[in-house]
Amino acid sequence: MKKLLNTGRKKGASPGSLIYTGDKGEKKASVNIFSYNADSCSLSGSAELSSVPERDKGKNRWIQIEGVNDIEFIEKLGQTFAIHPLSLEDVLNVHHRPKIEENEGYLFTLLKSLKYEENDIHPSQISIILTDKTVITFQENETVQFNVLKTNLQQNKGRIRKLGADYLAYRVIDSIVDDYFGVLEQVGTEIEEIEDEVIAGPTNDTLKRLHALKNNLIMIRRYVWPLREVVGSLEKMESELINASTLPFLRDLYDHIIQIIDTTENYREMVSGMIDIYLSSISNRMNEVMKVLTIISTIFIPITFIAGVYGMNFEIPELKYRYGYPVVLCVMLVITVGLLIFFKKKKWF
Repeated sequence: MKKLLNTGRKKGASPGSLIYTGDKGEKKASVNIFSYNADSCSLSGSAELSSVPERDKGKNRWIQIEGVNDIEFIEKLGQTFAIHPLSLEDVLNVHHRPKIEENEGYLFTLLKSLKYEENDIHPSQISIILTDKTVITFQENETVQFNVLKTNLQQNKGRIRKLGADYLAYRVIDSIVDDYFGVLEQVGTEIEEIEDEVIAGPTNDTLKRLHALKNNLIMIRRYVWPLREVVGSLEKMESELINASTLPFLRDLYDHIIQIIDTTENYREMVSGMIDIYLSSISNRMNEVMKVLTIISTIFIPITFIAGVYGMNFEIPELKYRYGYPVVLCVMLVITVGLLIFFKKKKWF
């Protein structure tokens, strides 16, 4: 059973306090900085989070930060780009709900990236800050989900270097949404496996897997529904940071999220249906057992009665008869066969 998530807020802490709520790790965070335009792209990075270099004129930047446990650096970065302390607080609170906020000079978006490993959902928070010419992404953990995006950026594939920073922010969100499709594909494969198991012969492990699947789908739904609001707000908000050329891509992304929501709801209904089938199968199996036991008990009722009569402590005339014992056994046998024939005609077994 999954543990309830911690809200991450410390009692008595003032709003805007920078408190990291994730797993404390010794490994330092790292930063990659892509400076690019239509003609060139350069990458600079460091295993240590040092000061961010000044932006090259005429170029966009993608500052990719992997790991947000370095509070001192996050605070310094917030001062450099005039990021509000409440936004930085949300960056460090890795248990936050997906959302979008428009602040003075930047857009702040908070999303959840999902992985499906060992039949379990593992969420990871990704925060995106979009300014005029810069996209800053804060990743809770090191991931490979942006590798394709990095390759396209460095090799000048597609539109990514020809359009503005808002298009890069869209591509980052699109990469996260693509991972949702991969997670749902894995969930669908497991549903098919369990479906065959439910029909063939369910066990207690089957029920545990079904409940685990149901919990995973609830978690996916918990993060996808707010994501729909985030993308819908990006598409509708009249912000100077979002160019008109990016709006069609945001509408397409919104359609993808609706598709994910529909698939998630369908899978939830399938899992709920399989749980009902499992319970019905167990109930039917129990009914079959009870039916057999009832038939056996019914057969033994008259036999027990006869044995009880002949077991009384007074003289019975039939006891003096030479063949009394075999006759009684034959009578018991006839009663048993007769009851079996009667049950068979009634189709009770």
